[in-house]
Amino acid sequence: MALFSNLKALRNQVVLSLIVVLGCFTSPSAANFYRTSDITWGDGRAKIVDGGRGLSLSLDQYSGSGFQSKNEYLFGRFDMQLKLVPGNSAGTVTTFFLSSQGEGHDEIDFEFLGNASGQPYTVHTNVYAQGKGNKEQQFQLWFDPTAAFHTYSIVWNSQRIIFLVDNSPIRVFHNHESIGIPFPKNQPMRVYCSLWNADDWATQGGRVKTDWTKAPFVAHYRNFNINACAAGGACDSQSGNSWQTQELDANGRNRMRWVQQRHMVYNYCADAQRFPQGTSNECKRSRF
Repeated sequence: MALFSNLKALRNQVVLSLIVVLGCFTSPSAANFYRTSDITWGDGRAKIVDGGRGLSLSLDQYSGSGFQSKNEYLFGRFDMQLKLVPGNSAGTVTTFFLSSQGEGHDEIDFEFLGNASGQPYTVHTNVYAQGKGNKEQQFQLWFDPTAAFHTYSIVWNSQRIIFLVDNSPIRVFHNHESIGIPFPKNQPMRVYCSLWNADDWATQGGRVKTDWTKAPFVAHYRNFNINACAAGGACDSQSGNSWQTQELDANGRNRMRWVQQRHMVYNYCADAQRFPQGTSNECKRSRF
């Protein structure tokens, strides 16, 4: 009887150990801004809330605010849930982007351009490689991003960059180094988020200015999840590394086509006035 009890206890201990081990490989750690991020500017206008589960940024006539990831990464998937500034947000810009530092920097941008009340938010995307940008595409969101949280994601691997909204692709930027187009793949980048005043260009090309009687403007962030390779080369495999080879399947291509046909409001590839010398070489390749 004692032997049976000991075997039963040993079995239970083994099962418990297996559960713990499997959990380490299949369950990503809960997002917590205290662990992942540093508030970098704003003089108290940025606040970590809900025990680290959320973060708010505010902007008034004196200053905006911002934070960054503690670590640098070279490739990965980066997810952030945002609830944007409600009401008359004209002139404000809320951001979620990756960037390296120094001359010839790389950068991958999500910027959310404020609007006069009742108008749709514009999502501004851009890619910089070796200090060269000018690859803007803009979209108007098909929902109210101020009423609830929505998920915005950047997938960055050596073949492509995918921008997603609620897991729907809106843009893909491919690696076209073979035809002389720089691609961000050598410089580690941090994640940066900010809320700032850009009323010289953000809303209707700067024609609509920030109404400071509506200040403070507040944007909310939560569920900041990083599944990426650290700058030193080690990759976090807690939730899998499918992003390393991620591309669009047929459903993804159809969804992106729907977004681009119905909600794209600017495409640098179609701006002959801005680029009279002709379309960039990567624009002549397939979007998908």
